[in-house]
Amino acid sequence: MKEKILVTGGAGFIGSALVLKLIDKNYEVRVIDNLLPQVHGNSLNSYSFNSIKNKVKIIKEDIRNYNEVKKAICKQDIIIHLASETGTGQSMTQIERYTNANINGIAVLFDVLINEKQFVKKMILASSRAIYGEGKYECETHGIFYPGARKNEDMLKGDFEIKCPLCLKKGSPLPTDEESKLEPTSIYGITKHTQEEIFQNMGKYLDISCISLRFQNVYGQGQSLSNPYTGILSIFTNLMKMNKEINVFEDGNESRDFVFIEDVVESIIMSVEHKNPKTDIFNVGSGTRTKILDLANILKKELTSRSNILVSGNYRIGDIRHNLADIKKIKSEMGFCPKISLHTGLQRFIEWAYREKYEENNFSKTLVEMKKVGMLK
Repeated sequence: MKEKILVTGGAGFIGSALVLKLIDKNYEVRVIDNLLPQVHGNSLNSYSFNSIKNKVKIIKEDIRNYNEVKKAICKQDIIIHLASETGTGQSMTQIERYTNANINGIAVLFDVLINEKQFVKKMILASSRAIYGEGKYECETHGIFYPGARKNEDMLKGDFEIKCPLCLKKGSPLPTDEESKLEPTSIYGITKHTQEEIFQNMGKYLDISCISLRFQNVYGQGQSLSNPYTGILSIFTNLMKMNKEINVFEDGNESRDFVFIEDVVESIIMSVEHKNPKTDIFNVGSGTRTKILDLANILKKELTSRSNILVSGNYRIGDIRHNLADIKKIKSEMGFCPKISLHTGLQRFIEWAYREKYEENNFSKTLVEMKKVGMLK
C-alpha cells in the first residue's frame, strides 16, 4: 500500500501540480492550505485550487493552528512542506507577515511532531535559491568569491554588476552548488534559510529523513496571473495580454535559472521515493541562465503583444543580479535531469495563459508602494 502524504500549501501553484501527480501514482494525499486570497482570489477562483478541489481532502486552515495541524498530521507517513508566503519584493515591506508565516509555520509543524504521537518517517521542504543571496562568482585574478548585497550608490549610477571585493573587477557568475556560502539578501531568503535550519536540526533530533529542495525560479501552467508578487513570467504575461508596458529592471542583463513546474514536481516525487533515508539538501533548477530582457522579448514575440518593453534602470532592494543552479548533486544521487527546455516550457505556459481570463494584478500599485518606502529605486 502506498504511503499517506500530507502536503502543506497543497492548493498553491507547485502544490496542486504535485497533488495531481501523487494521486496519479496512487498515493493517499491530504492537503492543508489557508487558501490565501492573494493567491486564490476572494472567491477561490484560482486555477490551482479548482484543479484539485474535488480530487483530494482539503483542510482549509492556517499551518500555524496547532490543533488543526495535529489533526492533519494524524496517521501520515510523509509531509511535504510547501506552505509559505512567497515574494522577495513583498517580504521587504511586510517583514512581520513573512517571518510570522514562514518561521512560525514550520515551528508549529515541529511542535506537533515532537509533542504528539505520529508516524511520519520522511519530510520534504520547499526551500529556495534565495538563501544563497548573490551566489557564487569568480574573479579572473583572485578566484572564487561570494559577494554580499550590491551597493546602493553603484546601482544608482546604473552600475549593476557584481565586482570582486579585492580588485573591483567584474566577476563572472558560476553555478551555485549546495556547499556555497549562504548570504540571503531579502527577508524572504532569510525566512527560507531559517526554515532549512529548523528542518535539518529537528529532522535529525526526531530521526526523520528530511530533504530540503532549493528551487530556482519555478514557472508553468497554474502560476497565478493575478498575484502581483508571483513569478516574473506571470507578471509579464498578464501585462502583455493587455498590451501594457513592461518595466524591465536594471539594464535587462540580470539573469535567472527558470525551471518548469513538471520538472520541479518530478524532483519532489524523486525525493518521496528516494531510498536513502539521510537528511540532505539539493538544488533544483534547469542549470541554464536566461537574461530577463531576452525573456521579455521572447514572450512578446510568442504572445504577439504590442507591449512596449522599457529597460528602466529601476531596481529593488534585496534583488540579486544573477542566478544559476549547480544541479550535479541531485543528478548524481537521485538521477534527476530537467526534461523541459525553456522554449518548450514557455510554449506550454503561454498556451495555458491564453485560455485564462485576464485579471488585474495591481503590479503597478506594488511598484508605487515599494517606491514609497524606499525599496524601489
